[in-house]
Amino acid sequence: MENKTHEIWNHRFISLIIDSMADGVFTMDAHGYISSWNRSMERISGYSAAEALGKTCALLRCSRCYGKNCPADIATCKIMEHGLSEAKECQLRHKDGHDVSVIKNAGVVTDEQGNVLGVVETVTDLTELGLVRKKAEEAMLRLGEVHRLDNIIGKSTAMLDVFSAIKAAASSDATILIQGESGTGKELAAGAIHYNSDRRDHLMVTVNCSALSESLLESELFGHVRGAFTGAVRDRKGRFEEAGGGTIFLDEIGELSPYIQVKLLRVLQEREVERVGDSKKRKIDIRIITATHQDLYSRVREGKFREDLYYRLKVFPITLPPLRERKEDLPLLVSHFIRTMKHKTGKEIVDTSRQVMQTFMNHDWPGNVRELENAIEHAFVLCNSSRIEMQDLPVEILHGNTTGSEKSHTLRPRPSGRQKVSKQQLLDLLHQCDWSKAEAARRLGLSHTSVWKYMKKWDIPLKNPAAP
Repeated sequence: MENKTHEIWNHRFISLIIDSMADGVFTMDAHGYISSWNRSMERISGYSAAEALGKTCALLRCSRCYGKNCPADIATCKIMEHGLSEAKECQLRHKDGHDVSVIKNAGVVTDEQGNVLGVVETVTDLTELGLVRKKAEEAMLRLGEVHRLDNIIGKSTAMLDVFSAIKAAASSDATILIQGESGTGKELAAGAIHYNSDRRDHLMVTVNCSALSESLLESELFGHVRGAFTGAVRDRKGRFEEAGGGTIFLDEIGELSPYIQVKLLRVLQEREVERVGDSKKRKIDIRIITATHQDLYSRVREGKFREDLYYRLKVFPITLPPLRERKEDLPLLVSHFIRTMKHKTGKEIVDTSRQVMQTFMNHDWPGNVRELENAIEHAFVLCNSSRIEMQDLPVEILHGNTTGSEKSHTLRPRPSGRQKVSKQQLLDLLHQCDWSKAEAARRLGLSHTSVWKYMKKWDIPLKNPAAP
């Protein structure tokens, strides 16, 4: 009696476990008729257990069985020849008529004498995975759209030269050095090179070299093994390995410490990396694009940047002109940003007044294209008509108009290294510089390390807390 009770409980537990599984599970008897059908099979197929029991699995109209009557005669089913079937991706026909992508697996159950008792089949629903794949593909397509060459706006001679250089760079695998002031679109140019190259189907990984301390940057770029340092609880791939087959974009390359410069030189020479705390060398297949707003050659002459690394990086240099040197592109850029903001906000703003455009033409644009984009976004917040007027512009553009060699000192304070910088001054400048520590340091006339120390001292976050 006790054994019988134990057997009943076992049966109930097994039934409950099978009904709780996310995968569909059903069984067939020795004649090929469905003898059990779990809840997940009901969800995946649309057929209730009552509708499925006693039927054959022809009910599912598996894409691998179309045109066959298998297993109406289970003796002729291929599963009987092999005992097990390999997991196969296929499609089942749902009760309402649509196809469901699944992975189907099956196995024959026999007794101790080898007599067939039945068949167990499992069905894994790939619908969610399909949606994830689709979303990933759509994201890649959108990313490719963002980085299309025609998204870099300009028709000036300087920009036509840039377009030619980007096309040439995209058709090669050479290491690229993109130079230009902050806000000129260096990351956009790097993306255009990658998404117009043969590596477009692989990742483009971006690393801002000024955002991390030396030790953190080393781990970020090269990865680490478990136990390499306090907090390294597992092995971790570096960004070089993650970019395998694709492109790594190293922004603010001029901020690299001498130690990281040596390690990067080895990567360029050997095309292999060593994780922190490991002695194993791993080969990598990547395209390296770097960018800087600094004059790297001047840093070489000052002894702050390795000459051999400099020449390794500038195999193919591209220089992006500042906005003040291509003002004929301003109307195109303004129209582009108005269209973008109109789509984003739904506001019916279509143009600027003549006075606003003249103000734009007279402004020196120390923040370049990024400053122009921010000015249009600012105007969209205030503007309540179909045209941007003077009162909609940011105050620094209204009162900081300069031309030629005149500079707007309100946006580029340059206190000497001996002057003290207040927390509020640094916060204001970080907001103006889109939280670029390197640009804030340049405007303050301080080293990047000094700015980083001030931020640490005053508990200022390394990333913009207002950023999404």
